[in-house]
Amino acid sequence: MSFKIREGEAKDVQSILDLIIELAVFEKEPEAVEITVEDLIKDGFSENPRFKTFVAEESDGTIIGMALFYERYSTWKGKAIHLEDLMVTASKRGVGAGKELYGAVLKYAYDNGYNRVAWEVLDWNTNAIDFYENTGAKVLRDWDVAQMNKQNLEKFINENF
Repeated sequence: MSFKIREGEAKDVQSILDLIIELAVFEKEPEAVEITVEDLIKDGFSENPRFKTFVAEESDGTIIGMALFYERYSTWKGKAIHLEDLMVTASKRGVGAGKELYGAVLKYAYDNGYNRVAWEVLDWNTNAIDFYENTGAKVLRDWDVAQMNKQNLEKFINENF
Protein backbone atom coordinates (compact mmCIF):
# COMPACT_ATOMS: atom_id res chain seq x y z
CA MET A 1 0.00 0.00 0.00
CA SER A 2 1.56 3.30 -1.09
CA PHE A 3 -0.61 5.45 1.17
CA LYS A 4 -1.70 5.64 4.79
CA ILE A 5 -5.02 6.59 6.32
CA ARG A 6 -4.96 9.16 9.08
CA GLU A 7 -7.22 11.74 10.68
CA GLY A 8 -7.41 14.96 8.72
CA GLU A 9 -5.67 18.05 10.06
CA ALA A 10 -6.05 21.77 9.39
CA LYS A 11 -2.99 21.62 7.11
CA ASP A 12 -4.98 19.27 4.81
CA VAL A 13 -7.88 21.65 4.20
CA GLN A 14 -6.82 22.89 0.74
CA SER A 15 -6.45 19.27 -0.42
CA ILE A 16 -9.82 18.41 1.12
CA LEU A 17 -11.45 21.33 -0.68
CA ASP A 18 -9.80 20.30 -3.96
CA LEU A 19 -11.30 16.81 -3.54
CA ILE A 20 -14.73 18.30 -2.72
CA ILE A 21 -14.56 20.33 -5.94
CA GLU A 22 -13.44 17.27 -7.93
CA LEU A 23 -16.39 15.35 -6.49
CA ALA A 24 -18.79 18.14 -7.48
CA VAL A 25 -17.45 17.97 -11.05
CA PHE A 26 -17.87 14.17 -11.04
CA GLU A 27 -21.44 14.60 -9.80
CA LYS A 28 -22.10 17.08 -12.64
CA GLU A 29 -22.53 20.09 -10.32
CA PRO A 30 -19.22 21.98 -10.67
CA GLU A 31 -20.67 25.33 -9.57
CA ALA A 32 -22.40 23.94 -6.46
CA VAL A 33 -19.43 24.24 -4.09
CA GLU A 34 -19.65 27.46 -2.07
CA ILE A 35 -17.52 26.43 0.91
CA THR A 36 -14.06 27.95 1.40
CA VAL A 37 -10.82 26.91 3.06
CA GLU A 38 -11.66 29.31 5.88
CA ASP A 39 -15.10 27.69 6.35
CA LEU A 40 -13.56 24.23 6.51
CA ILE A 41 -10.93 25.30 9.03
CA LYS A 42 -13.51 27.05 11.23
CA ASP A 43 -16.09 24.26 11.00
CA GLY A 44 -13.78 21.26 11.17
CA PHE A 45 -10.71 22.24 13.12
CA SER A 46 -11.86 24.70 15.77
CA GLU A 47 -12.63 24.08 19.43
CA ASN A 48 -16.04 22.55 18.59
CA PRO A 49 -15.64 20.83 15.22
CA ARG A 50 -18.80 20.14 13.22
CA PHE A 51 -17.20 17.33 11.21
CA LYS A 52 -14.29 14.90 11.17
CA THR A 53 -12.15 13.72 8.30
CA PHE A 54 -9.88 10.89 7.39
CA VAL A 55 -7.40 11.35 4.55
CA ALA A 56 -5.43 8.98 2.38
CA GLU A 57 -1.89 10.31 2.21
CA GLU A 58 0.93 9.11 -0.02
CA SER A 59 4.46 8.83 1.36
CA ASP A 60 5.38 12.19 -0.19
CA GLY A 61 2.57 13.92 1.71
CA THR A 62 0.12 14.15 -1.21
CA ILE A 63 -3.51 13.73 -0.16
CA ILE A 64 -5.22 11.41 -2.66
CA GLY A 65 -8.54 10.86 -0.92
CA MET A 66 -10.74 11.86 1.96
CA ALA A 67 -13.82 10.93 3.93
CA LEU A 68 -15.76 13.70 5.67
CA PHE A 69 -18.42 12.75 8.24
CA TYR A 70 -20.34 14.08 11.21
CA GLU A 71 -22.60 12.95 14.03
CA ARG A 72 -26.35 13.02 13.73
CA TYR A 73 -29.18 11.47 15.68
CA SER A 74 -31.76 8.96 14.51
CA THR A 75 -35.08 8.82 16.33
CA TRP A 76 -35.15 5.12 15.44
CA LYS A 77 -31.53 4.12 16.09
CA GLY A 78 -29.96 6.79 18.31
CA LYS A 79 -26.37 7.91 17.73
CA ALA A 80 -25.52 7.85 14.04
CA ILE A 81 -22.90 9.13 11.64
CA HIS A 82 -23.56 10.78 8.30
CA LEU A 83 -20.82 10.15 5.74
CA GLU A 84 -21.02 13.35 3.69
CA ASP A 85 -18.25 12.70 1.17
CA LEU A 86 -15.97 9.83 0.28
CA MET A 87 -13.64 10.77 -2.54
CA VAL A 88 -10.44 9.55 -4.15
CA THR A 89 -8.84 11.64 -6.86
CA ALA A 90 -9.46 10.17 -10.33
CA SER A 91 -5.82 9.28 -11.04
CA LYS A 92 -5.60 7.19 -7.85
CA ARG A 93 -8.84 5.23 -8.05
CA GLY A 94 -8.32 1.49 -7.89
CA VAL A 95 -5.42 1.56 -5.42
CA GLY A 96 -7.70 0.73 -2.47
CA ALA A 97 -7.79 4.18 -0.87
CA GLY A 98 -11.57 4.46 -1.10
CA LYS A 99 -12.10 1.13 0.62
CA GLU A 100 -9.61 2.03 3.34
CA LEU A 101 -11.24 5.44 3.95
CA TYR A 102 -14.68 3.81 4.04
CA GLY A 103 -13.37 1.23 6.49
CA ALA A 104 -11.84 3.94 8.69
CA VAL A 105 -15.22 5.67 9.02
CA LEU A 106 -17.01 2.40 9.76
CA LYS A 107 -14.38 1.41 12.33
CA TYR A 108 -14.65 4.84 13.95
CA ALA A 109 -18.42 4.37 14.19
CA TYR A 110 -18.08 0.87 15.61
CA ASP A 111 -15.35 1.81 18.12
CA ASN A 112 -17.35 4.82 19.34
CA GLY A 113 -20.71 3.12 19.84
CA TYR A 114 -22.64 4.55 16.89
CA ASN A 115 -25.67 2.55 15.82
CA ARG A 116 -25.75 3.48 12.15
CA VAL A 117 -23.72 5.09 9.38
CA ALA A 118 -25.74 6.64 6.56
CA TRP A 119 -24.95 8.46 3.32
CA GLU A 120 -26.37 9.27 -0.09
CA VAL A 121 -25.25 7.83 -3.40
CA LEU A 122 -26.38 8.98 -6.83
CA ASP A 123 -28.57 6.42 -8.58
CA TRP A 124 -26.35 6.46 -11.68
CA ASN A 125 -23.16 5.74 -9.71
CA THR A 126 -23.46 1.99 -10.10
CA ASN A 127 -19.82 1.32 -9.18
CA ALA A 128 -20.35 2.94 -5.79
CA ILE A 129 -23.72 1.24 -5.28
CA ASP A 130 -22.23 -2.17 -6.07
CA PHE A 131 -19.31 -1.51 -3.72
CA TYR A 132 -21.56 -0.43 -0.85
CA GLU A 133 -23.94 -3.37 -1.29
CA ASN A 134 -21.01 -5.80 -1.42
CA THR A 135 -19.89 -4.51 1.98
CA GLY A 136 -23.31 -5.19 3.52
CA ALA A 137 -24.81 -1.72 3.18
CA LYS A 138 -28.46 -1.48 2.21
CA VAL A 139 -29.17 1.11 -0.50
CA LEU A 140 -32.66 2.48 0.15
CA ARG A 141 -34.05 3.06 -3.33
CA ASP A 142 -37.51 4.11 -2.16
CA TRP A 143 -36.39 7.27 -0.30
CA ASP A 144 -35.82 10.63 -1.94
CA VAL A 145 -33.48 13.25 -0.51
CA ALA A 146 -35.09 16.60 0.32
CA GLN A 147 -33.04 19.77 0.66
CA MET A 148 -33.70 23.47 1.03
CA ASN A 149 -30.96 25.85 -0.09
CA LYS A 150 -30.13 29.12 1.64
CA GLN A 151 -32.13 31.26 -0.79
CA ASN A 152 -35.29 29.17 -0.49
CA LEU A 153 -34.86 29.01 3.28
CA GLU A 154 -34.72 32.81 3.42
CA LYS A 155 -37.76 33.09 1.12
CA PHE A 156 -39.76 30.63 3.24
CA ILE A 157 -38.90 32.42 6.51
CA ASN A 158 -39.67 35.85 5.06
CA GLU A 159 -43.04 34.70 3.70
CA ASN A 160 -44.12 32.71 6.76
CA PHE A 161 -42.64 34.33 9.87
